[in-house]
Amino acid sequence: MAFAMTMVAVTGVRTASAATELTVYTAVEAGDLKRYGEAFTADNPGITIKWVRDSTGIITAKLLAEKNNPQADVIWGLAATSLLLMKGEGMLEAYAPVGLDKLSPKFRDKGATPTWTGMDAWIAAVCFNTVEAKKNNLPMPESWKDLTKPVYKGHVVMPNPNSSGTGFLDVSSWLQMFGEDGGWEFMDGLHENIAWYTHSGSKPCKQAASGETPIGISFAFRGAKSKAKGAPLEIIIPSEGVGWDMEATAIVAGTSKLDAAKKLVDWSVTEKANRLYNEGYA
Repeated sequence: MAFAMTMVAVTGVRTASAATELTVYTAVEAGDLKRYGEAFTADNPGITIKWVRDSTGIITAKLLAEKNNPQADVIWGLAATSLLLMKGEGMLEAYAPVGLDKLSPKFRDKGATPTWTGMDAWIAAVCFNTVEAKKNNLPMPESWKDLTKPVYKGHVVMPNPNSSGTGFLDVSSWLQMFGEDGGWEFMDGLHENIAWYTHSGSKPCKQAASGETPIGISFAFRGAKSKAKGAPLEIIIPSEGVGWDMEATAIVAGTSKLDAAKKLVDWSVTEKANRLYNEGYA
């Protein structure tokens, strides 16, 4: 009897250790990761996820620094612009996930065998707290250039483009919209009105929603989520236009857990996953 119990115990240990843990680098909002991980594991019980989460710029820099000694198995929810850079460096594993044919062609790498697949697209926006604006006698801005007016001095918060993908997107779009000289002139003027810069792209809108600042340069879906919860926000799409990007998924070249990584990428393009993206970004 004792022998039988010992054998059961050993078998149990072997079963538990058989699970594969994927290290997944991500810039997805931290609050969404748990439900993504739980949903994936429910469909793939032999695989668990270890999330490594930070802002887009930090995750991108980390991946580039680890190019010759990769620590991640999969990249999940990183800007497609970052993945294009990594594709050029030969850092991504080409793989056509099961169900790829159901995705819009816009949501995939153009290679014969794609190196990344899209999850969602997002646009920049200005989050404007109407209560705080009234306290400070601030008119609602209609354009990016409005934000350089003296009345907004010390009332604007934006993400740091060195660490935030949203901040980098803003800078890139301003240079495209206004030209190189005009773009830098605009940013010099905007800098004069910035109260502080944040590490995160969503933080300025969260701070506007909580009343810490009247104006936060961020992205539209963050503002919409805060407004839906009752924050006194208006989400402004500046008249000159806005930048946009796509969050996407890719396998890191050289991973020793390729089969499990493919399972995650397969799952990332399923209808179930896309419904979860819709919940997170609606």
